[in-house]
Amino acid sequence: MMKSKLQPSDLLRKVRRIEIKARGLSEQVFAGQYQSAFRGRGMAFSEVRGYQIGDDVRDLDWNVTARYAHPFVKVFEEERELTVMLLVDMTGSTDFGTRVETKRELNAEIAATLAFSAIQNNDKVGAIFFTDQVELFIPARSGRKHILYLIRELLSFEPQRRATDLNVPLKYLNQLIKRRCTAFLISDFYHWGEDYRQTLSLTARRHDLVAIRTYDEGALELPRMGLLRLYDAETGQERWVDTSSRRVARIYAERVREQEETFRNHCLRSGVDHIEVATDGDYVPELIKLFGRRS
Repeated sequence: MMKSKLQPSDLLRKVRRIEIKARGLSEQVFAGQYQSAFRGRGMAFSEVRGYQIGDDVRDLDWNVTARYAHPFVKVFEEERELTVMLLVDMTGSTDFGTRVETKRELNAEIAATLAFSAIQNNDKVGAIFFTDQVELFIPARSGRKHILYLIRELLSFEPQRRATDLNVPLKYLNQLIKRRCTAFLISDFYHWGEDYRQTLSLTARRHDLVAIRTYDEGALELPRMGLLRLYDAETGQERWVDTSSRRVARIYAERVREQEETFRNHCLRSGVDHIEVATDGDYVPELIKLFGRRS
C-alpha cells in the first residue's frame, strides 16, 4: 500500500484521531513515566531553609548556619524544562504499508504521543524532517496549537527527495542545537547511505538520543507470486524478480536480516536506547518498556 495525497477533510480527520489517541495516552498511560524517563538538565539552587531531621548534612549551608548559629540547608530543584527534537524519516519507503497503516502514519502517531507527553511536562518540542537532506526544520515550541501543526505536517508534508541518509539529520541536530536535548530518531532505517554509526555515537554523547525503528511485516519476506516487477520507492529503480525462486527469497531474507542486525548493533555500540514497532503492532507497550528501562 502506497500513500496517496490526503484531501483536506481526510487530513483533518486523521489529525483529530491522532490527537485524541496521543493525548489520551500521554495523560492516562504515560503520566509520570515520561518525566522520570527523560530528566532535566540538572539541579538548580532553589532556597535555604532550616535543617530538619533526615536532611543530608552535605547540603548544609555553612555560611548561613554560622551567621544564625542554627543549621540551614540548601534546597535544590530539578531544571525540568527540556527541548525535545523529533527527527522523522520522510523518505519514499515510509509510504509503504501492507497491514493497518503505513510506516509514515505510524511515525506520526509515535511522534505525536511523544510530543503530547513532552508538553504535559512543560517541555518544548521541535522537529527535523529528513530524506537525504533536511526537508523541514520546525523550531521547538510548546502548546497544543504547535503540536497540532506538527502533526499536520507529519501527515501532509511532501518531501523533495526520496532517498535516505541518516547522517544528515544527526549532523544537522549537532550543528543546530548546542545545549543538550532529548532527540528521537524515528525511521525505518531502510537505506542509510554511508555508514552512520560514528555520527550516531557522536550525537549520543552530545544529546539524549533514542532510536525508534518502524517496519512492516509484509516487507520482511517476498511473497511467492512468480515473476513480479518491484519498485524501490527511494531510488526509483524497477526490476523484474522471480519471487518463486528459493535463491532470490534467501538473498532477500538475508538482506532484511542484515539491515535489522546493523541497526541493533549500531545502537548497542553507540549506547543508544532503541525500540522496534510494526505497522500492525502496538507501540504503547514498547514505549512503556523504553520508559521503564530509562527510569
